[in-house]
Amino acid sequence: MAQQQTGSILLQSLFEKAQDAIVLIQDDGGLVDLNATACKLFGLDRQGLIGHALPDFMQGGFAVPSVRERAQGGELMSAGQLSLGKKAARDVEYTLTLDVLPDCHLLILRDISDRKKAMDDELRRQQQRVELFSEVTLKIRKSLQLKEILHTTVTEVQRILQADRVLIYQVLPDGTGKTISEAVLPDYPALMDLEFPEEVFPAAYQQLYAQGRVRAIVDVHDVTAGLAQCLVEFVDQFNIKAKLIVPILQTLSPHTSGESASQSQLWGLLIAHQCNQTRHWVDFELELMQQLADQISIALAQAQLLEHLEEMVEVRTAELKQVNRSLQQEINDRMQAEAALRQSEEQLRLITNALPVLIAYVDDQQCYRFNNKAYRDWLGQSPKEIYGRHLQQIWGEDCYRGMQVHVEATLSGCVVNYENEIVLHDGSSRSVDVTYIPHQDEQAVTKGFFALTSDISDRKAIERMKDEFISVVSHELRTPLTSLHSALKILGTGRLGALSGDGQQMLGIANESTERLVRLVNNVLDLQRIESGKVIMDRQACDAANLMIQATEAMQAMAQQHEVRLVTQPEDVMVWADADYIQQALTNLLSNAIKFSSPGGTVWLTVQYGSATHLPDAAAPQTKSASSARAGAKIQKKLHQEQNSTRLKTRNLPTEAVFQVRDEGQGVPADQLERIFERFQQVDSSDSRRKGGTGLGLTICRKIIEQHDGRIWAESSPGRGSTFSFTLPAIGANRRQPPNAP
Repeated sequence: MAQQQTGSILLQSLFEKAQDAIVLIQDDGGLVDLNATACKLFGLDRQGLIGHALPDFMQGGFAVPSVRERAQGGELMSAGQLSLGKKAARDVEYTLTLDVLPDCHLLILRDISDRKKAMDDELRRQQQRVELFSEVTLKIRKSLQLKEILHTTVTEVQRILQADRVLIYQVLPDGTGKTISEAVLPDYPALMDLEFPEEVFPAAYQQLYAQGRVRAIVDVHDVTAGLAQCLVEFVDQFNIKAKLIVPILQTLSPHTSGESASQSQLWGLLIAHQCNQTRHWVDFELELMQQLADQISIALAQAQLLEHLEEMVEVRTAELKQVNRSLQQEINDRMQAEAALRQSEEQLRLITNALPVLIAYVDDQQCYRFNNKAYRDWLGQSPKEIYGRHLQQIWGEDCYRGMQVHVEATLSGCVVNYENEIVLHDGSSRSVDVTYIPHQDEQAVTKGFFALTSDISDRKAIERMKDEFISVVSHELRTPLTSLHSALKILGTGRLGALSGDGQQMLGIANESTERLVRLVNNVLDLQRIESGKVIMDRQACDAANLMIQATEAMQAMAQQHEVRLVTQPEDVMVWADADYIQQALTNLLSNAIKFSSPGGTVWLTVQYGSATHLPDAAAPQTKSASSARAGAKIQKKLHQEQNSTRLKTRNLPTEAVFQVRDEGQGVPADQLERIFERFQQVDSSDSRRKGGTGLGLTICRKIIEQHDGRIWAESSPGRGSTFSFTLPAIGANRRQPPNAP
């Protein structure tokens, strides 16, 4: 019994002296008993509490379900938080033990108001820190200029930490350092732009900072701070009592570091100084400094990227400026070229419109793309009416049929020259000389052609009159010349009496002049007959060797007279020719070679098989050529110079025989190699008269060769002799049929 009494006393003592509030409640929450701590918590004495329901003292009532229901449900203990109201506003934790006593439950309450307040204060401080950091970060990120970012950082850190000095110290590559940004109170010396030796931050410290070390020094004089004495003496110069140091690391991109991956290095330090007293640096201050140091690192990376971008932009801008200058220059050049082209076109149009010849450009579809004003006079149509229309539409079907083969040959890349008869819009007809010159691009593709048409009607009429006059005069002169020549021969025989020496000399001169006149008349008549078509070549299979031997035998006496050696190199070559006329051509060529060779010289006559495709350009086959009107000569020459083209080949030429007469005489100037084949054209007229030339021999040779479908040309090196060559259709070995015979 005594023992039970002792236990009851002990329990009562524990109940009364417990630090937590202990309350006995009924199923409905009514208060049965409570200890002193509970009375203090509720702010009332025991008598004022017992008999009342617990929810009366709770804010919003006691929200716990019926205690009895919870106990019957098998629940042994329940816990939670309650807020006391009424007399005392306190936050409490509760523990409810069910079925401790019959119809009574034990409720233990613990006051957590102070702890909750501390937690709320900490949450509020954390929120303030977040807002503060966000505000500072926002200010920092407002600028992309590193200098401005650093200044904002030190200013804001000094304001928040209430430090005497905040600075940014940059570590230089040689280990020294420099203050590049600072915020300091007026009472203390500024460190801005000061350079510090390596001893201020030795390499060992720099390595630690490079690893991310943060140092918070409460008292620089405290031996536990670990500062070297020299460093303590150094900071004393600036009245520094405490300092907080946070490293600023810079991430180097592969572009900057040259490595395959990004690397970090110590760029500098963010430092806070307290100069008026020592200072305990709290965690918040360390965190703020670290976060702002990270922001500076980001700013450095941005500045590095911006610098790289600016360099790229600068390079690209320079390139674009260069391209722009080039484009501008190209545009200017093109504009100048277009202006020059327009001026040139206008000048060309003025020139072409002033000429009495037809000048046009025709595209590869045979449509006019340019024509001068002369077309209006000839065809009664303006250039605008002709532009874009087909040749057949302009000239009519009959006329177009005559020019079609020449147009197609020109569009295949050949230069064409031919003569034709055309009918104009008024019904009159004209003789014209037409030249077509192809216009080709760099790939030798013909884009069109230039056309020059000259009126040669007057020239043709004059030529006909001239031919008739020459024919009449030659026939009229031939009879008296023959009589005169015979009389002179008789006088030379002495039958009519002996002549004195002077008389014989005069007779010789008269006889020589008469013979020259006879040759001239004969040559004129021969040429007139050939050109008029009255001569029909009787072409047969001929042995070239026989022709050569007969020609040299005929000229042997003349060669001996001039002391010139004739050398013949016959070959087994068969040609299709009129033997008499070819003999005449050979003797003419040999005669010229002998006359213009020096005594002791040699003249060679050779023949060999050849092909027209291997001949010089001057000898290459072309359509019948006639000189254009004087007014169009300059335009025609310009058109020829603008186009590098091949000559027209109107048929596939068979294999040919090439005859050559080569001498060692004075030669022929290059500008006269073509002209000497024209009538009465001689290299040196006085020398030719002295040597007995008429100026028609080479013209007759050309006409004879052309009548044989051959070509004749001259090659010469002045002072070293000349070579006259001509071609004849070859039959081939052991053949007696004409070329191309079935």
